[in-house]
Amino acid sequence: MSIRFLFLCFLYLAATSAFAQVRLPKLTGDGMVLQRNAPVKIWGWAGSQEKITVAFNDSAYQTVANNKGEWEILLGKFNAGGAYTMTIEASNTIIIKDILIGDVWICSGQSNMELPMKRVAPIYEAEIASADYPQIRYFEVPKTYDFNEAQTDVASGQWTATDPNTVLDFSAAAYFFAKEIYDRYQIPVGLINTALGGSPVEAWISEDSIRRYPDYFAELQRFKVPLFIQQIQTEDRQRTENWYREARLKDQGYASLPWYAENLPTADWSEMDVPGYWAEENGKPVNGVMWFRKEIDLPAAVSGKQGKLLLGRIVDADSTFINGQFVGTVSYQYPPRRYDVPAGILKEGKNTLAVRVVSNAGRGGFVEDKPYRLELGNQTIDLRGAWQYKAGVQMEALRGETAVRWKPSGLYNAMIAPLLNYPIKGTVWYQGESNTAKPAEYRDLFATLINDWRSKWHQGDFPFLFVQLANYMEAKPQPSESNWAALRESQLKTLSLPHTGMAVAIDIGEWNDIHPLNKKDIGKRLALAARKQAYGENDIVYSGPVYESMKTEGNKIILTFSHAGSGLTMKRDELHAFAIAGKDNRFVWAKARIEGGNRVIVWSDEISDPVAVRYAWADNPENANLYNREGLPASPFRTGD
Repeated sequence: MSIRFLFLCFLYLAATSAFAQVRLPKLTGDGMVLQRNAPVKIWGWAGSQEKITVAFNDSAYQTVANNKGEWEILLGKFNAGGAYTMTIEASNTIIIKDILIGDVWICSGQSNMELPMKRVAPIYEAEIASADYPQIRYFEVPKTYDFNEAQTDVASGQWTATDPNTVLDFSAAAYFFAKEIYDRYQIPVGLINTALGGSPVEAWISEDSIRRYPDYFAELQRFKVPLFIQQIQTEDRQRTENWYREARLKDQGYASLPWYAENLPTADWSEMDVPGYWAEENGKPVNGVMWFRKEIDLPAAVSGKQGKLLLGRIVDADSTFINGQFVGTVSYQYPPRRYDVPAGILKEGKNTLAVRVVSNAGRGGFVEDKPYRLELGNQTIDLRGAWQYKAGVQMEALRGETAVRWKPSGLYNAMIAPLLNYPIKGTVWYQGESNTAKPAEYRDLFATLINDWRSKWHQGDFPFLFVQLANYMEAKPQPSESNWAALRESQLKTLSLPHTGMAVAIDIGEWNDIHPLNKKDIGKRLALAARKQAYGENDIVYSGPVYESMKTEGNKIILTFSHAGSGLTMKRDELHAFAIAGKDNRFVWAKARIEGGNRVIVWSDEISDPVAVRYAWADNPENANLYNREGLPASPFRTGD
């Protein structure tokens, strides 16, 4: 019994000692960037009443953990510089190396903030090759949610310095923003990327603030029950797995000789042009599996060579084969298909391309105005035109999953709350696409988010910079209503909050891709806003023209703009995208001309008594071309509601 007692005592002391080990949040680690000119807070966990000493920059700081084992120390304010080492001592010792002091930016939002440099690599090869910036550091917050309580730490993560290899995984918008800031001020820049594709704004707002919205608050309460979430996810998973299992089992393309085989008889196959969507039946989309094949002839010079296959965007998923060999797959519709063709697959003479397309809902097919080609060194084979196709199996549309991770407050609790102790310079936000169904509501929700974060960070009205929605979807031939335009208006109105700045993106979107590749101009425009709102450069032109006021003279409306810079200007021969209406609110396309440095005169021969003007008021306004002479585009607007 004595031996047993001593053994139990040993286990207790060992467990107590292990528990007492000082522990730091994941953000506090090698390579981190600390915010300059702000009280640096170091915090963590230890044993109850354990003494902690932090040594940094020739000074030592001490504190004692509270009864819960929580502790924090304020180290004071420091100028930009580094690298430094920090030593934290308690019952154990932690040494943190390669610490920089500079400016830390929170980068948040949805997929356009997530979008990594490797996705935009085709247009930024030179920028990636020259991305040697060891003083730009990047921390990726794990993508998760919690509906029950605000978390105190993230699950994992580490600070990474920028080089041509690491930058491939960085947010493209965030990187180009950071590069502009670093190049101008020559100070370390820390980027904390906490973004999740498809996320609506309400998912990023704390429970305290979401109480203002009864429907969202009630939804949050429902999702606090783990069994409720488990039931939903189980049903969604089973339904999805059953759909894809049935599609695979019934797909005639796998019944005997697979339809990706080289020598497949195809006399009974139909033909359609790619890019394009296959035909509907009885006014409804055809879902299930559709197979496509195309034969191309290649010269002996490229036989056996490596290549690159570009297949635009495919709705929804694809598996692609060349000469019976698998070369790539993408499971959803948005990423452009760029598949490497290994050496040894291509041959002289006839080569067969086969693509198995799975469409689970809506129209299926190949999105237009994207590259469809086979690249073989200096030779390019155009793949547009006639392809053969045949249905492998037709299925009922798959009902979509419940996006649990996007429900109110879940992302705030898991991806924002753990960061609140970390002093920052400001926030860069790229989001809104997921809230276009209720654009008027977004105006209040977005302002709530900004005020919420500022309140929780306890740093006053820190700079909050954001990207206005880019142009997207098919252009309309006539003036019409647009939820995307209305949400851009809600974003524009948010500039009434102090220390906010907006990057207009109405000229750099892609009608057929919700993820436009041009993230360099996004970064530049955000950096211009930062130079004014965060760095106090009051003499710069940091914004494109913004509608200010109007007056009517006869059949003309005269518009006045702020942020005209050194004067309004236009690209191309005349102004486009203006519409005008009389008292009946029927808008028609208008003529417009610039007058003076900051005015535009708008009219139409069809409207004798105009009352309102709209500019670029559409999902995808064609040829919106009003700028200031500094090259910044005007924000879309309307003069009335």
